[in-house]
Order: sequence, then C-alpha cells, then structure tokens
Amino acid sequence: MTFTQRAVTGAVLLGVAAAGLTTLPTATATATATTNRVQWTDCKPEGKDDPTEVLGSQCATLRLPIDWRDPGGPTFDLAIARRTAKVPSERVGVLVFGPGGPGDSGVDRIKTGIDRFSTDVQDRFDIVSFDPRGVARSNPVRCSAELLNKQPSPIIKSAAEFTSTITYNRQLATDCREHTGPLYDHIDTWQTVRDVDAVRRALGESTISFHGSSYGTLLGAQYAETYPNRVRAMVLESVSDHSSSTTRDFLDDQAAAVQDSFDEFVKWCDATTTCALHGRDIHALWADLLAKSPDPFTLSFAVFRALYQPQWSALAEMLKAGGTPPKQVQTGVAPYPLAVFCQDWNLPVRSYREYAGHLQRLARNNQDLRYPGQLMAVSICLGSPPANNPQHQLKVRGLKTPVLLANAIHDPATGYMWAQSVERQLGRYGVLLTYEGWGHGSYTKSPCMKSTIDNYLIARDVPKRGSSCAAVQPAG
Repeated sequence: MTFTQRAVTGAVLLGVAAAGLTTLPTATATATATTNRVQWTDCKPEGKDDPTEVLGSQCATLRLPIDWRDPGGPTFDLAIARRTAKVPSERVGVLVFGPGGPGDSGVDRIKTGIDRFSTDVQDRFDIVSFDPRGVARSNPVRCSAELLNKQPSPIIKSAAEFTSTITYNRQLATDCREHTGPLYDHIDTWQTVRDVDAVRRALGESTISFHGSSYGTLLGAQYAETYPNRVRAMVLESVSDHSSSTTRDFLDDQAAAVQDSFDEFVKWCDATTTCALHGRDIHALWADLLAKSPDPFTLSFAVFRALYQPQWSALAEMLKAGGTPPKQVQTGVAPYPLAVFCQDWNLPVRSYREYAGHLQRLARNNQDLRYPGQLMAVSICLGSPPANNPQHQLKVRGLKTPVLLANAIHDPATGYMWAQSVERQLGRYGVLLTYEGWGHGSYTKSPCMKSTIDNYLIARDVPKRGSSCAAVQPAG
C-alpha cells in the first residue's frame, strides 16, 4: 500500500468523488460571471446523503473563466450552494464559507454539514459555499488510479529514489492534465480568489462576510488582500501562513506543530488511567512501531489525523493494536486534490543530498513525529514548474473591520506560530483569538470560541487583542 492510497483516502484531504450537481435543463440554471443573479434550485441527495439533512439547501452552478487572466477564454462550471437566513427580518447578509483540505467540498458543508454553524449565524446569514475549482463537482482534478496507486513515499532514501520521484511527478501531471482538461493548470488560490468575488457579484452583494477554515484561510487572506472593500467581516480559523519563504521553514514549522500535539497526547495518557497506554513508555512504543513499519509515513499520517479533533482515546487504542491503518485501493479514474499544492507553494529541493538533510534535521528536532503530514507537499512537487501563486508576505490595507484569526495553541496542522505570524503581517487589520486547548479547528471546540466568533460575525464586535478562551477537555 502506497502513501497516496492511504493519505488521500484517509479523509484529511476530501477529494470527493461524488456525482455533479443536478444539471438544470435550461440556460437560466447556469449563471455566468456577468449575470446579476444565480438561479437556485433545491439540492438533491447524492450518494449516502440523508434527505432530511439536505432539505432546505439550494444548489446552482456559476460559469466562470478557466483562467482569470484570460476572462474571455474557455469556461468551467463552479458548483455553489446556500441556505438562506432562517429569520429574514434579522438577516445581516451573506456569509461565504471557504472550505479547507485542500479538497473539501463546500457544497457538502451546506447540504449535510450546516450544523457546524450556530443557530444565531444560521438565523442571520445566507450561508453560501462552493466546491473550489478542481474539487468534487467543480471540474475535479482526476488522474489514473493505477498511477496514483504507485505514488512514491515522501520518505526518499536514495538519489535514485529522488530522481524516480521527479520522473513520476511529471508523469502524473501529464496524466492528470489529460483526464482533467485545461483547468488542471489553473487551480491555484489566486484563481479561486477571483471565483469568490464572481460569486459575490452573481449574488448581487456589495460586500460579503467570510469564514475560512484551514486551507480556506489562505483563500480568505488573499481575498482580503485583493478586495478589501468587499469584506464586511472575515474569520480565518486554523490559520495557514503563506509567507514561509523556504522549504526548511515550512517543514520545521509543520513538524514542530504535530510534535507539540503528540506531546500533549502523551501528557494526557500519563495522567489518565482510562488511556489504553497509561503507564507505558509511549515514546519507546512509538519508536518501535515506526522502526518496524513497512510504511512509516502512512503510520505517521494516521497519528497526525487522530490529533485533529483530537481523538486521544482512539489514538491510544490504535497504537496499542500496532498502529496499522486500514488499506484502501483506488480504481479507474480518481480525484487528486493535492495537485493544488504545487501551484500555491514553491518548496524546491535541488538534490537528494538536500532532501536527506531535511529528513535528518526533522528527525533530530522532533522526538516522535519526524515525518509531518505536509512532507508530502514537498515530495509531490519535486520537479514541478514554479508555482502560479507563490508564497508572499500579506499586504492588506483598507479593511473596514479587522480580520479575526482563531487558532488553538496545540494545533497539529496549522501551528499556533502560523496564526501569530499572520497576525503580525496584518498589523492593525488582524486580531488573534486564542483557544488554549487542542486540535485543528477551534470554532466548535468551546462555547466561548463559538460565541466570540458569532458576536464578531453578526455585530462586528472585535475582541480585544490578546483575547483567549479556556481549553475544554476533548471528548475523544
């Protein structure tokens, strides 16, 4: 079993292989970038959707340019969905949700996952989201599953493997381009920023509120940078810092974040008699599992995922049982949402010697999680052309309301230091709300976080700098 079979299908990167939105029979069903209004119809259940959950959601498509640098060129259909404010008399406006992943479906969030948002937010906003270009129903990036199943591990052990990884990456890019079409070369966040503003225009709104999660925070920050006068309010939850200028900085930040979360798990287990590994030397157990594993990256990735909620009890049980993740095999043509990394990040490595140096340094500096999940963002882009939307320091000016950043101190995927960095880049246009607990995502982690974020979105009540919410012990 290779890295991609487990990592991509392991639910962290939700490359949804669902059928497209119901195709509407007339031309009025598909809005274009120049029309004034979207024509909505009731969303229909797909796959394993619960029809009662889908009820009340509305779906449509928006026809947009494949390349916003050539707005008169070829087009694709962006899938969008919404739920209107439940209390129209108290409606504040439109709240656009920026999905994470990369590869999460915003349409699914509206159809079957709307309970992520509080009743107050649902009462006062039309909540709108979308499947980002290249994802799910929006011309998804697709590649031969047979080729994806052969994807090399990010743990490269020789110069020959380094060279063969580059060869493979280029072969995969050619294959994905053939199966996806011209959109494949235009899935970067620079393009998606303009998709979001096209949604705003099609909805007839002068401004929008925005709530981005994880990878969606990169989108939100760049939207605020590009269209500051279109932002009413903006929440960036679990903040991605797109300013890391070197591959070393990127990897070191990621490894430090997941190691910190693993250390918190060990502390919990040592103090909790119900932990399946209570009284055991977890560091020694993990070192033994890693040494014996035929696929140490996928094993590390499974731990990484268990730290998201976090699911500490389940993680202890998994390690006690040997830590072997379930095997999954893709067939036919499969989605591949990871391709966006190579268009959003320049993370070059010039030689095997340099790559080996990164692995050695990560192992020295991190007792347990020497292979952070984001190591794949480096390995899968080896040999790729320069990114369309490379990293840069944010330059946001002219916002009417400061951006509200929200981050847990112990976040395994977007470390707290990233949120602090983005707050510094935003200056007076950014305020960080700290969750003093654990996990990736913080809005739903405590009543304090939810109410503070809700008050900001609804009334633009910006918390004082340095505000925080106490930790709540994870249920898992």
